[in-house]
Amino acid sequence: MSDLSIVSIINYSVQIAFLILGAYYFIISLFSFIPRKEAGVDDTKYRKYALVIAAHNEQLVIENAIDSLKKLDYPKEKYEIFVVADNCTDRTAEIAGNAGATVFKRTDNNARGKGYALEWMFEKLFELDRKFDSIVVFDADNIVDKSFLKNINKQHLKGLRVVQGYIDSKNPNDSWITYAYSISFWSINKLFQQSRANLNLSCQLCGTGFSVDVDVLKKIGWGATCLTEDMEFTMKLSLNDIRVGWASDAIVYDEKPLTLSQSWKQRIRWMQGHADVSCRFVKRLIKKAFAEKKLAPLDCALYLLQPLRIITMGAITIMAWIQTAYPESNLVIWGFIPQGIWNLVVLAQFAWTPLVLIVERKATKRTVWGYLTYIFYTLTWVPIAIVGIINKDKKEWFHTQHTRKISINEIQ
Repeated sequence: MSDLSIVSIINYSVQIAFLILGAYYFIISLFSFIPRKEAGVDDTKYRKYALVIAAHNEQLVIENAIDSLKKLDYPKEKYEIFVVADNCTDRTAEIAGNAGATVFKRTDNNARGKGYALEWMFEKLFELDRKFDSIVVFDADNIVDKSFLKNINKQHLKGLRVVQGYIDSKNPNDSWITYAYSISFWSINKLFQQSRANLNLSCQLCGTGFSVDVDVLKKIGWGATCLTEDMEFTMKLSLNDIRVGWASDAIVYDEKPLTLSQSWKQRIRWMQGHADVSCRFVKRLIKKAFAEKKLAPLDCALYLLQPLRIITMGAITIMAWIQTAYPESNLVIWGFIPQGIWNLVVLAQFAWTPLVLIVERKATKRTVWGYLTYIFYTLTWVPIAIVGIINKDKKEWFHTQHTRKISINEIQ
């Protein structure tokens, strides 16, 4: 490699760095398959919860969300359902009130978005005469499994102050994009969330189906108002040494976008928020990790580098195609690594997700075709990541229209 140019050295160095990052993710994911012995708890102790649904023009789906919460297998006097009707111009507030929720209407044309709505709603809850131990956040399109709160409660009784539930799909078979989304979330639940729970690292909040102790919110404040408020609050928790726990049996069914266009806009917003949070938190998390010799904040920092990893892997793929046609180009580092190792890496990448689907009992007759569309869905993350990073300073909120009126009875 002595005759390499400076450009080649930089190119190979970047490839090696992100391949090492990929290896780190792979090694961590292995721990999702290692069973962890759970400590027993007294499940006759019932903490009190405020269930908050954030809703913006959700008149088509809000009633089914509330209905599923009313059917929770949990003492009715131990939880209350609230809806924050945020800048609604439809009948969301009226329908939610008639369905049995306590509704708070918020109108603010300047501070728009779910993060602002939640911050406003939390303050309203703090002012109430009745007190709660934890606040659980849902989206209006969600359908909640009847055992959700009971299983969240078990994790809190173990001492966890923040708990994320299992995000499933309520409409995986609606279109190719909903199935691709579903595969993605099933994989994340297993390989990312479960592995970190098993290693006592911090899981990531997913925007819905999570519970936060009231004393945590009062102590450190919400303050998460960017386009990815869940990610922002996760990083804030990590800086304050508060671990996000995982309740794999607390299931929330989430509506996935029906079209590529809807998905594209949603994921652009996610990547804009991701890049924004990365710029504000990576340095602080790495500094904390090395100063205090802790893996958890470093793991969070590495997660924030995902947009760069996606773009880098996309660039490596393109360079690989070029190198296949022109072997003398030596664009890709594998020219210096035995081909057998690369074959093993490629095989593992293609086999990993199907293995997860089998283990999670999500494999069906549609899985083969669905996995092919999932590969295409994965590739679309490359341009989305590029656009997201470029537009990270844009704060315009894109609202995904929810239309799938599915009840908890239909799912169960």
